Amino acid sequence: MQDVITGDAGIIDALSALCGGDDAVCHKADQYGNASHWFRLTGTDKVVPAATVLKKAGARLIMISSYDKSGGLTGFEPELCYHFEVPGVIYSFTVALDATNPAVPSITPLFANADWHERELRELLSIKVEGHPNPNRLFLDETLDAGKLRSAVPLSVAMNGANSTDLWETILGAKEKQA
Repeated sequence: MQDVITGDAGIIDALSALCGGDDAVCHKADQYGNASHWFRLTGTDKVVPAATVLKKAGARLIMISSYDKSGGLTGFEPELCYHFEVPGVIYSFTVALDATNPAVPSITPLFANADWHERELRELLSIKVEGHPNPNRLFLDETLDAGKLRSAVPLSVAMNGANSTDLWETILGAKEKQA
């Protein structure tokens, strides 16, 4: 850990207690001195307690993002990352989901702006958000399969503008080899 990392010791201690050990906690500061704290929760049952710690500290939910730890080539290994800000300091926690039945409890009752993020997770990736107060779709027509993005090209590939025939053959070939 760096010599001086800003942050609330109470938040750091409370979130660290929900993690699986020292390697599940990381404290960083960028070149401008902006502090960020990362926590890897031991399970989805720790999501609401972690969000509660941050709510009590007056945090603002910035974003909930999802990524496929497998990179889209070895199956679906979903993980979620929650980003919060307590004035001047970023606190983020990640949690792995069950690949066969991805589900997570809703934090919308604590942070109203989680509504949109959680509905996107459900609609685009078929991640169940248990206890969500408004589980209606945001974008896709009800006749389309949920989880549409699971079969899409990874965003990092699409953002590189690499959308040639060779790319598709490479992606499909890798998936066929693993099947």
